[in-house]
Amino acid sequence: MKVLAVVPARGGSKGIPKKNIKSLAGKPLINYTVEAALQSQYHLRVVVSTDDEEIAEIARAAGAEVPFLRPAELARDDTADLPVCQHALRWLMMHENYCPEIVVWLRPTSPLRTVQDINAAVQLLLETGADCARSVCLAEHHPYWMKRLEGNRLLPFVEGVDESKYYRRQELPPAYRLNGAVDVTWCKRILEDGKLFGGDMRGYVMPVERSVDLDSEIDFVLAELLLQRRDLE
Repeated sequence: MKVLAVVPARGGSKGIPKKNIKSLAGKPLINYTVEAALQSQYHLRVVVSTDDEEIAEIARAAGAEVPFLRPAELARDDTADLPVCQHALRWLMMHENYCPEIVVWLRPTSPLRTVQDINAAVQLLLETGADCARSVCLAEHHPYWMKRLEGNRLLPFVEGVDESKYYRRQELPPAYRLNGAVDVTWCKRILEDGKLFGGDMRGYVMPVERSVDLDSEIDFVLAELLLQRRDLE
């Protein structure tokens, strides 16, 4: 079975310039994702989709393939994941006659995910036959305690919840959030159905300490501390 890992890494990050290759604990951010994917027991083919030559060079040095540069119209701030993934798959089909059965979507902003996380998410898809498997972690802020404002009137975000039953955190039912670390789906769903996610979704649960998504300088500081702690264990 052919399993393709696609790592989306555009060069135009505004919050942190060249975020995907910013140094984290001494090496470019994207390296953590490439290195974990290359260790998978499922022998992932690791392809980086980028519009940036510098990112491409660093990704190749880490062991990934960068057989094409992503077109500029697919590297805007508002570009969704689906067309980027479709472009990569169609390019590989057209130029290499290569079509995988499974696609693993690995964002470089989740450097704390491990190869075990990747393997487990792929295994979950295979075992269940679901449409996709997505990594999640426990939500840091429970939706039962969240509010919305109408003017200055404070109302429950989740309608119908009896808040008097949930005064203590221990009484809350578990709530999970997508952490963006590993998404696995079938190639035919992407190309034939035009869907990257959705349908019968299964959740692979990761610990919060491996679920940091790097979007700010503070996130980099936290990730570096967690990596240092991991090295000491």
